[in-house]
Amino acid sequence: MSQEPHFNLVEDAKNKIDELINEACKKARTAGELPEGAPLSGSVEIPRDPSHGDYAATHAMAAAKELKLAPRNIAETIIKFIDLGESCFEKISIAGPGFINFTVSEVWFGDVLKAVEAAGDNYGAVDIGKGQRVMVEYVSANPTGPMTIGNARGGALGDTLASVLEKAGFTVWREFLLNDAGNQVDLFGKSIDARYMQLCLGEENVEFPEDGYHGDDIKELAKMIYDTEGESLKELSEQERIEKFKEFGLTYNVKQMKEHLERYRIEFDEWFKESSMHESGYVSETVELLDRAGLLYEKDGAQWLSNIALGGEKDEVIRRSNGFNTYYAMDIAYHRNKLERGFDKAIEIWGADHHGHARRLMTTLSSPELNKALGIDSTKLHFLLMQMVRILRDGETVKVSKRTGKALTLNDLLDEIPVDACRFFFNTRADSHLEFDISLAVRQDSENPVYYVQYAHARICSLIDMLAEDGFNVPLYNEITPGLLSSEAEHELIKQIAQLPEEVKNAARDYDPSKINKYAVELAARFHKFYSSCRIKNEPPTLLTARLKLADTTRTVIKNCLDILKITAPRKM
Repeated sequence: MSQEPHFNLVEDAKNKIDELINEACKKARTAGELPEGAPLSGSVEIPRDPSHGDYAATHAMAAAKELKLAPRNIAETIIKFIDLGESCFEKISIAGPGFINFTVSEVWFGDVLKAVEAAGDNYGAVDIGKGQRVMVEYVSANPTGPMTIGNARGGALGDTLASVLEKAGFTVWREFLLNDAGNQVDLFGKSIDARYMQLCLGEENVEFPEDGYHGDDIKELAKMIYDTEGESLKELSEQERIEKFKEFGLTYNVKQMKEHLERYRIEFDEWFKESSMHESGYVSETVELLDRAGLLYEKDGAQWLSNIALGGEKDEVIRRSNGFNTYYAMDIAYHRNKLERGFDKAIEIWGADHHGHARRLMTTLSSPELNKALGIDSTKLHFLLMQMVRILRDGETVKVSKRTGKALTLNDLLDEIPVDACRFFFNTRADSHLEFDISLAVRQDSENPVYYVQYAHARICSLIDMLAEDGFNVPLYNEITPGLLSSEAEHELIKQIAQLPEEVKNAARDYDPSKINKYAVELAARFHKFYSSCRIKNEPPTLLTARLKLADTTRTVIKNCLDILKITAPRKM
């Protein structure tokens, strides 16, 4: 092993195995013991059973058909010619039909501790992104009402994914699309106006729009206006009032959104206004480009996109007969705008209630004809579709807030449970349904996964403080004897520590930030096992300091995980 620390020792080990196998294959071919052919390829995995070694390679099985030999015979021939030499491996064996298993040396375990010490807060970082610019758009809640539980899930997933991508070497831009234009916003203004006029003239004397927003939040906005302006605004024309109320309502709601998201530890680089694209003529220009490309036709005075011809389920209205562009047109324009801003990738998270629209839009945007018409490359667009969330308390479904008695919102939830638990629990696989148990989220025991991870961090901090009182401070790597860390519990903990860069790489590759949750829980479990089976206090100084170094290394890695998740790493609990 090199004296310089490698920060992804798992990747290094896998690459070295591939190299060793192919070097051995060349020697075997030169000796006439294997037929000529292409270099061997195969996967290198970590076996579930440690007795099968630390890494298992499938190269022999993958080459069996081409070489016309039994996989086990290929494996036996290869290991005859493998020279472990100065590699990080001390043993090699064959298992099953032809797996080639490698066991790492004591040097490798020490190099893991050395790597964490060298990288510190940056441990876990990889550079698969190479600085590529990636936009992650998430939450994008409708500003006509409070943020929902679905927005809470999308917020945690999107924000953690953005953090993972940054850790993986991407330059990340976080964006919120603010739908501050269109029919929904007009209806929002009409709904506030109706409630305001009911306050002025009596509820029985003012008809509420049948398709209006019936929530209590609309009544509260109207009451705020009434308390400030009294009945003075009723003399304005209806349209003047609606415009005024739209502006008031949007300003108030967006301010609330920003405050609630900040409480949730989410900040965006840009709140991108839909209205800006209408006002600049960008949506209309996009529609014209589609028209020039022959992708639109007229029917009943409206313009339709020939979406069936592009592979879609049905044609879509793009411009209504009244001359106004539809939301579908706006969506196409917004995605064109994203790509024209020079992002190498644009990722967005859609809620469970938008799956149908999202799939239709993905089909439209992926068509070669539309890409050519707009001059875009839609392969840079990536959509994550979230599944539903069900909130439980003591096994019962929760739909309303205890405090307000109204529909449960993100802010209501944050009143009931810690932000740490909220972010951790919502950061689960987007493609799976989520049952969020409030009772579990507030428990302070090992059943609560975020508490379990945070407790491991606090436990290590307490250990460090206690040993410091006895005169033992956390040593540097070159001050310990790493070979003393030889028990199974110690090795399993160090192997888990080594895995973080791989987990970050895989989470970024798969757009699955929940991998960090799972990794952190497993790391905490291995630490607790180590702490229970390996005494530290009152051990001989050389063993004590080695185990203290391992504990502190674990603390660094747990904190790095919690930082990615934007969850606190407490020193005491």
